[in-house]
Amino acid sequence: MTKLQVTWVKSGIGYARDQRRTLKALGFRRMNQSVVHEDCSSIRGMIIKVRHLVKVEETK
Repeated sequence: MTKLQVTWVKSGIGYARDQRRTLKALGFRRMNQSVVHEDCSSIRGMIIKVRHLVKVEETK
């Protein structure tokens, strides 16, 4: 199954509270941190919500 490597590249300060909470729900604790998730629709939806704050790469 495909995995997604998501990297937090831009601060959530100044953005809506639900977007900052989405970053936490994805597992981020600090800037420039990368997390790996299985590719599923719920994770894709979370990534779309904060797409302006993160960078996404597909891995096998």
